Amino acid sequence: MRIVEQLQFLRPGWTDLIEIIIVAVLLYRVLLVMQRTRAMQITLGVVLLAFLYGLARLLDLILIRTLLEAALQYGAIAVLVVFQPELRAALARLGQSRMIRAFQRMEGSRVTDEVIEGAERLARARYGAIIAVEQEVGLGEYAETGSTVDARVSAEMLTTIFTPYSPLHDGAVIIVGDKIRAAGAILPLTQSTVKDRSLGTRHRAALGLSEETDAIIVVVSEETSQISVAVGGRLERHVGTDRLRTILQGATPSSESPIVTGATVMTPS
Repeated sequence: MRIVEQLQFLRPGWTDLIEIIIVAVLLYRVLLVMQRTRAMQITLGVVLLAFLYGLARLLDLILIRTLLEAALQYGAIAVLVVFQPELRAALARLGQSRMIRAFQRMEGSRVTDEVIEGAERLARARYGAIIAVEQEVGLGEYAETGSTVDARVSAEMLTTIFTPYSPLHDGAVIIVGDKIRAAGAILPLTQSTVKDRSLGTRHRAALGLSEETDAIIVVVSEETSQISVAVGGRLERHVGTDRLRTILQGATPSSESPIVTGATVMTPS
């Protein structure tokens, strides 16, 4: 009877099941953020150290156990420093869901038309460009790295900014609402390993910003004059006018076009 009482914890109640589901969902979301990033390799290293520590305790290896205990005392601080980009991305995505993103729309069709027209003009002229359109997560900190513009979004303004040898053509344009808030902004490069060597700094910066925020980033390649779009850590390449309009209105990257997701390029089967 005493053994049966001790095994009561193996009969979970409905609150235990809720806790298990919540923990499983959170763990799944963390793994999604960490996949194909350096954080995954670091996590495997931490698991290996934990295994060595357990082995050292089991075999009574005093020296190894002492060294690992001393290292683990500062483990929390080390994790915050090493995983800073991944933690930042996870917090930025907190509370986001597919349902929320499905209802996100740009403010007015005029901005969409001007961004599309500007991207097409830049592509025809073979001018490189990167345009970040703010969604729910603010882009203020990135706008501060560039020069304040505060002008209405227009194809003419976008073309002027990215004209070669202009003072702001190397950075990114930040669009907030129906205004160009900043130009020449510096965006974070992706932390993922990108095997496609044809992707330049602009594409890597677009991926990096899309990993940390829910912004829509339009990239025009000056080498190929092709338009690409980064959303949610995924880069869709060779985007046409209709597809670009669909994405700017809140859609996700298509499975029918080549998509870069960190380390790989996926093409339709």
